[in-house]
Amino acid sequence: MYRSTIQSEKREIWMAIEQQPSGGSSDAIADDTDSDSVDRGEIFDLLSNQRRRYAIHHCKREDGPVELGDLAEHVAAWELDKEVEELTSAERKRVYTSLQQTHLPTLDRAGMVDFDDRTVELTDNISELEIYLDVVPKNSIPWSTYYLGLAALASIVIAGLWLEWIPTETVPELGWATLVVALFAASAIAHTVQSRQLRLGKMDKPP
Repeated sequence: MYRSTIQSEKREIWMAIEQQPSGGSSDAIADDTDSDSVDRGEIFDLLSNQRRRYAIHHCKREDGPVELGDLAEHVAAWELDKEVEELTSAERKRVYTSLQQTHLPTLDRAGMVDFDDRTVELTDNISELEIYLDVVPKNSIPWSTYYLGLAALASIVIAGLWLEWIPTETVPELGWATLVVALFAASAIAHTVQSRQLRLGKMDKPP
């Protein structure tokens, strides 16, 4: 009797398992992964357009509601490398229409701005873009490449000290080590300062 009861319970457990949708947990994980990928893809898509980056830059500088006309003038001036006063009415209107009908509604749907057809203001969600707003200046190398070169230089110095190729009479080993650490520290400080300065909204003109 006891054994038959156990077997009956086992059959009920197996039947319950078979009735569950297959791959439930893995599907949930896949959905979460797809959701994250869509979020990242949307962010890259928002920032891929220069006109939207310029619009975000001006709104971040103003730090409050911005009139669409004023925004269009600044974006057009940056795009054409002109002063606002030098813009023609056609140049203003072309950018105004593009922002009003395409770019600002796109940012609004993404929750990055509040746009009411005449006024635009950044939302708190704009902070989600901060990590993607670092810019590499023209005619400069990426910091990752710079640090790779610095690490190679440090390796040469350390190897030279181990193999006694580098003289230590004038500068002792501790001095060389201090020099290498100082180079990395100075580079990190310069990297931090430049990154903050080159964020959208930090300069007069967008980088």
